[in-house]
Amino acid sequence: MPGDVEMKEQPAPSNSVTSTGPSTLQHLKEIASLIETGTYTREIRRIVRAVRLTIALRKKLTASVISAFMTYALTHGSEVHTRLSSYIPKDDEHEMEVDTATSAVQSPSKHSLPELEIYSYLLVLIFLIDQKRYNEAKVCASAGIARLKNLNRRTLDVLTSKLYSYYSLSYELTSDLAEIRGNLLALHRIATLRHDELGQETLLNLLLRNYLHYNLYDQAEKLRSKAPRFEAHSNQQFCRYLFYLGKIRTIQLEYTDAKESLLQAARKAPIAALGFRIQCTKWAVIVRLLLGEIPERTVFMQKGMEKALRPYFELTNAVRIGDLELFRTVAEKFSSTFSSDRTNNLIVRLRHNVIRTGLRNISISYSRISLADVAKKLRLDSANPVADAESIVAKAIRDGAIDATLDHANGCMVSKETGDIYSTNEPQIAFNSRIAFCLNMHNEAVRALRYPPNSNKEKESAEKRRERQQQEQELAKHIAEEDDDEF
Repeated sequence: MPGDVEMKEQPAPSNSVTSTGPSTLQHLKEIASLIETGTYTREIRRIVRAVRLTIALRKKLTASVISAFMTYALTHGSEVHTRLSSYIPKDDEHEMEVDTATSAVQSPSKHSLPELEIYSYLLVLIFLIDQKRYNEAKVCASAGIARLKNLNRRTLDVLTSKLYSYYSLSYELTSDLAEIRGNLLALHRIATLRHDELGQETLLNLLLRNYLHYNLYDQAEKLRSKAPRFEAHSNQQFCRYLFYLGKIRTIQLEYTDAKESLLQAARKAPIAALGFRIQCTKWAVIVRLLLGEIPERTVFMQKGMEKALRPYFELTNAVRIGDLELFRTVAEKFSSTFSSDRTNNLIVRLRHNVIRTGLRNISISYSRISLADVAKKLRLDSANPVADAESIVAKAIRDGAIDATLDHANGCMVSKETGDIYSTNEPQIAFNSRIAFCLNMHNEAVRALRYPPNSNKEKESAEKRRERQQQEQELAKHIAEEDDDEF
């Protein structure tokens, strides 16, 4: 959706990629070998690493390199090889160079693994999107999705989830997201039946993104509430889910839950996903302002975010001061930015918070002030500003925003003395929330620990082996004793 930045994987170290064509092809062959090993040993982490290395090679991909790799990885002349080759233009400039490299390191045997076939689809799809050939990318992605429906292998889950993402992206780039909504729902049902949890995570996020793109917040919430939930398998997909959940909660006026989801998404997002963290921060700032909080200045001074968050910094300053005129000026000045971020409706809601903040500042500064002066300081531009000021003050008193009383006879607001906050339960509540946050972070860190695979089984087998050897020794000793008795 506009303003919603796609999260990118953190690139691998630069020493794994060189600038020459044959070296790029060699890296692709090493990635193919990594996928093969991960498939045979059922080590999903190897396939995850292969995808990350591919993203690092993304800027090095050329038509000739991809063609040479498909000749290496797929059976030449097969249906898949022919279909994928039709999307790749001929690059005569590097063709001879790549052919030489291919003949030098050509594998004697052809690969027929479905994982390599889907990887080839993914590689071609990434190339087409980078070349801005979106219509061909849509056709290629649809063909890859049709092929996936006939495959049910857990070693394909990582590659499948990436193919789903680029499938949706290719349709989003051509503004045709509505066309694939039914297909995404069908794919989500298939992933659920196959117990493909990573695929379910990815498809749920793609469906939420699809609904939110067309402002279908109610349908997005119905899908989210009924979709099966389990422990997250991908940190990036979990961040996206928290971001979409925060947006839904914000529109539904559930600001406390929205703030928690948005801040958690920003904290968990990879450092390289700058655009995603900027979007999370923008929405989190708006939600905190709607809650009556004022974000710290350091939020707007994060590295790489200063320019993007400048409109929201000025908006926060207007809300902090409680100046309604300054708030209108900022909203008009950055209206195009707020429109592209889809936060216009939320900023309209902030007008009431600006008035309330200004009223709170007035109640702190004055022990007694007339309603006419309140209207003048709040810059109310209505037909009867005194009556409006009276209703605003009455509502703020009823909501507990200010501690004051209304003197209707004299037409003024009388503020009460500020009490000692340490005599209330507020410090204890704040302390308790911080302790709960630290405990939750500790529990998540413990759950994220990795242990050596099959360590318990190896220990058990070793113990059984010792027991068996001891039994054999006792049996041999018993047989020897029986033999001695016979003589």
